[in-house]
Amino acid sequence: MPQPKHLTGLKIRLPATGKLDADLQKYFRVCEEKLGFVPNVLRAYSFDAAKLRAFSALYNDLMLAESGLSKLEREMIAVVVSSANRCYYCLTAHGAAVRALSGDAELGEMLVMNWRTAPLPARQRALLEFAHKLTVTPAEVGEADRAQLRAAGLAERDIWDAASVTGFFNFTNRVATATDMMPNREYHSQAR
Repeated sequence: MPQPKHLTGLKIRLPATGKLDADLQKYFRVCEEKLGFVPNVLRAYSFDAAKLRAFSALYNDLMLAESGLSKLEREMIAVVVSSANRCYYCLTAHGAAVRALSGDAELGEMLVMNWRTAPLPARQRALLEFAHKLTVTPAEVGEADRAQLRAAGLAERDIWDAASVTGFFNFTNRVATATDMMPNREYHSQAR
Protein backbone atom coordinates (compact mmCIF):
# COMPACT_ATOMS: atom_id res chain seq x y z
CA MET A 1 0.00 0.00 0.00
CA PRO A 2 1.52 3.41 -0.94
CA GLN A 3 2.29 5.86 1.80
CA PRO A 4 0.09 8.98 2.07
CA LYS A 5 1.56 11.99 0.24
CA HIS A 6 2.27 13.91 3.44
CA LEU A 7 4.49 11.07 4.67
CA THR A 8 6.56 10.61 1.56
CA GLY A 9 6.62 14.19 0.36
CA LEU A 10 7.29 13.08 -3.19
CA LYS A 11 5.14 12.09 -6.13
CA ILE A 12 7.87 10.54 -8.27
CA ARG A 13 9.21 7.01 -7.96
CA LEU A 14 12.70 6.90 -6.53
CA PRO A 15 15.36 4.24 -6.31
CA ALA A 16 15.77 2.55 -2.96
CA THR A 17 18.47 4.27 -0.91
CA GLY A 18 20.46 1.02 -0.89
CA LYS A 19 20.75 1.22 -4.68
CA LEU A 20 22.50 4.59 -4.61
CA ASP A 21 26.25 4.85 -5.17
CA ALA A 22 28.28 4.40 -2.00
CA ASP A 23 29.18 8.10 -1.71
CA LEU A 24 25.53 9.11 -1.93
CA GLN A 25 24.49 6.50 0.62
CA LYS A 26 27.12 8.01 2.92
CA TYR A 27 25.79 11.53 2.20
CA PHE A 28 22.28 10.42 3.15
CA ARG A 29 23.61 8.82 6.37
CA VAL A 30 25.32 12.11 7.26
CA CYS A 31 22.00 13.91 6.71
CA GLU A 32 20.28 11.41 9.00
CA GLU A 33 22.95 11.92 11.68
CA LYS A 34 23.00 15.73 11.49
CA LEU A 35 19.36 16.50 10.72
CA GLY A 36 17.53 13.37 11.79
CA PHE A 37 16.18 12.90 8.26
CA VAL A 38 17.12 13.16 4.60
CA PRO A 39 15.61 16.32 3.06
CA ASN A 40 13.03 15.43 0.45
CA VAL A 41 14.77 17.60 -2.13
CA LEU A 42 17.81 15.30 -1.93
CA ARG A 43 15.62 12.22 -2.12
CA ALA A 44 13.93 13.72 -5.19
CA TYR A 45 17.25 14.18 -6.96
CA SER A 46 18.33 10.63 -6.13
CA PHE A 47 16.81 9.33 -9.39
CA ASP A 48 19.99 10.62 -11.11
CA ALA A 49 23.30 10.44 -9.25
CA ALA A 50 24.95 13.09 -11.42
CA LYS A 51 22.09 15.54 -10.87
CA LEU A 52 22.08 14.89 -7.12
CA ARG A 53 25.84 15.52 -6.94
CA ALA A 54 25.53 18.71 -9.03
CA PHE A 55 22.60 20.03 -6.99
CA SER A 56 24.32 19.25 -3.68
CA ALA A 57 27.63 20.78 -4.79
CA LEU A 58 25.98 24.02 -5.91
CA TYR A 59 23.80 24.23 -2.80
CA ASN A 60 26.77 23.62 -0.50
CA ASP A 61 28.86 26.20 -2.33
CA LEU A 62 26.19 28.90 -2.28
CA MET A 63 24.74 28.29 1.17
CA LEU A 64 27.60 26.91 3.27
CA ALA A 65 30.92 28.05 1.78
CA GLU A 66 32.82 31.18 2.77
CA SER A 67 31.01 34.36 1.78
CA GLY A 68 30.67 37.96 2.86
CA LEU A 69 27.02 37.07 3.40
CA SER A 70 26.27 35.27 6.64
CA LYS A 71 24.50 31.92 6.57
CA LEU A 72 21.49 33.67 8.08
CA GLU A 73 21.47 36.29 5.31
CA ARG A 74 21.60 33.57 2.65
CA GLU A 75 18.71 31.74 4.32
CA MET A 76 16.78 35.01 4.53
CA ILE A 77 17.23 35.46 0.77
CA ALA A 78 15.97 31.89 0.26
CA VAL A 79 12.81 32.69 2.23
CA VAL A 80 12.12 36.02 0.53
CA VAL A 81 12.56 34.49 -2.94
CA SER A 82 10.44 31.50 -1.97
CA SER A 83 7.74 33.77 -0.58
CA ALA A 84 7.57 35.74 -3.83
CA ASN A 85 7.35 32.44 -5.73
CA ARG A 86 4.96 30.85 -3.20
CA CYS A 87 7.13 27.76 -2.93
CA TYR A 88 5.76 25.76 -0.03
CA TYR A 89 8.75 23.40 0.17
CA CYS A 90 11.41 26.11 0.39
CA LEU A 91 9.35 28.40 2.63
CA THR A 92 9.00 25.57 5.11
CA ALA A 93 12.58 24.29 4.97
CA HIS A 94 14.36 27.65 4.86
CA GLY A 95 11.91 29.31 7.22
CA ALA A 96 13.02 26.67 9.75
CA ALA A 97 16.66 27.54 9.00
CA VAL A 98 16.00 31.26 9.58
CA ARG A 99 14.35 30.46 12.91
CA ALA A 100 17.27 28.25 13.94
CA LEU A 101 20.04 30.62 12.85
CA SER A 102 18.41 33.78 14.19
CA GLY A 103 16.88 32.32 17.34
CA ASP A 104 13.83 34.38 16.43
CA ALA A 105 10.66 32.54 15.41
CA GLU A 106 8.89 35.83 14.66
CA LEU A 107 11.56 36.83 12.14
CA GLY A 108 11.04 33.59 10.24
CA GLU A 109 7.28 34.16 10.11
CA MET A 110 7.65 37.80 9.05
CA LEU A 111 9.95 36.85 6.19
CA VAL A 112 7.49 34.21 5.01
CA MET A 113 4.43 36.46 5.12
CA ASN A 114 5.81 39.93 4.34
CA TRP A 115 9.53 40.50 4.79
CA ARG A 116 9.02 44.29 4.81
CA THR A 117 7.39 44.06 8.25
CA ALA A 118 10.58 42.64 9.80
CA PRO A 119 12.74 45.02 11.84
CA LEU A 120 15.98 44.61 9.87
CA PRO A 121 19.28 46.47 9.76
CA ALA A 122 19.84 48.54 6.60
CA ARG A 123 22.23 45.94 5.14
CA GLN A 124 19.71 43.10 5.37
CA ARG A 125 16.86 45.29 4.16
CA ALA A 126 18.87 46.28 1.07
CA LEU A 127 19.84 42.65 0.47
CA LEU A 128 16.25 41.42 0.65
CA GLU A 129 14.95 44.28 -1.49
CA PHE A 130 17.49 43.28 -4.15
CA ALA A 131 16.57 39.57 -3.94
CA HIS A 132 12.86 40.35 -4.15
CA LYS A 133 13.27 42.69 -7.12
CA LEU A 134 15.56 40.24 -8.92
CA THR A 135 12.84 37.61 -8.44
CA VAL A 136 9.71 39.52 -9.41
CA THR A 137 11.02 42.12 -11.90
CA PRO A 138 14.49 40.95 -12.99
CA ALA A 139 14.56 43.13 -16.12
CA GLU A 140 14.32 46.22 -13.90
CA VAL A 141 17.45 45.47 -11.87
CA GLY A 142 20.26 47.85 -12.72
CA GLU A 143 23.15 49.93 -11.46
CA ALA A 144 20.96 51.86 -9.00
CA ASP A 145 20.16 48.57 -7.23
CA ARG A 146 23.83 47.60 -7.03
CA ALA A 147 24.65 51.11 -5.76
CA GLN A 148 22.11 50.65 -2.95
CA LEU A 149 23.81 47.42 -1.95
CA ARG A 150 27.23 49.09 -1.95
CA ALA A 151 25.84 51.96 0.15
CA ALA A 152 24.58 49.36 2.65
CA GLY A 153 28.12 47.98 2.97
CA LEU A 154 28.11 45.07 0.53
CA ALA A 155 31.20 44.39 -1.56
CA GLU A 156 31.15 43.36 -5.22
CA ARG A 157 31.59 39.70 -4.27
CA ASP A 158 28.67 40.00 -1.83
CA ILE A 159 26.47 41.30 -4.66
CA TRP A 160 27.54 38.34 -6.81
CA ASP A 161 26.73 35.93 -3.97
CA ALA A 162 23.34 37.58 -3.35
CA ALA A 163 22.46 37.31 -7.04
CA SER A 164 23.63 33.67 -7.15
CA VAL A 165 21.60 32.65 -4.09
CA THR A 166 18.57 34.46 -5.51
CA GLY A 167 18.97 32.73 -8.87
CA PHE A 168 19.43 29.32 -7.24
CA PHE A 169 16.22 29.60 -5.25
CA ASN A 170 14.25 30.83 -8.23
CA PHE A 171 15.41 27.63 -9.96
CA THR A 172 14.71 25.29 -7.04
CA ASN A 173 11.33 26.90 -6.33
CA ARG A 174 10.22 26.14 -9.84
CA VAL A 175 11.40 22.53 -9.71
CA ALA A 176 9.76 21.98 -6.30
CA THR A 177 6.51 23.53 -7.50
CA ALA A 178 6.51 21.65 -10.80
CA THR A 179 6.95 18.30 -9.03
CA ASP A 180 4.63 19.14 -6.10
CA MET A 181 7.51 18.41 -3.73
CA MET A 182 6.43 18.47 -0.09
CA PRO A 183 8.76 19.46 2.75
CA ASN A 184 9.74 16.96 5.40
CA ARG A 185 7.30 17.16 8.30
CA GLU A 186 10.19 17.68 10.72
CA TYR A 187 10.78 21.21 9.42
CA HIS A 188 7.44 22.40 10.80
CA SER A 189 8.43 21.99 14.42
CA GLN A 190 12.08 23.05 14.23
CA ALA A 191 13.29 26.08 16.21
CA ARG A 192 9.87 26.96 17.61
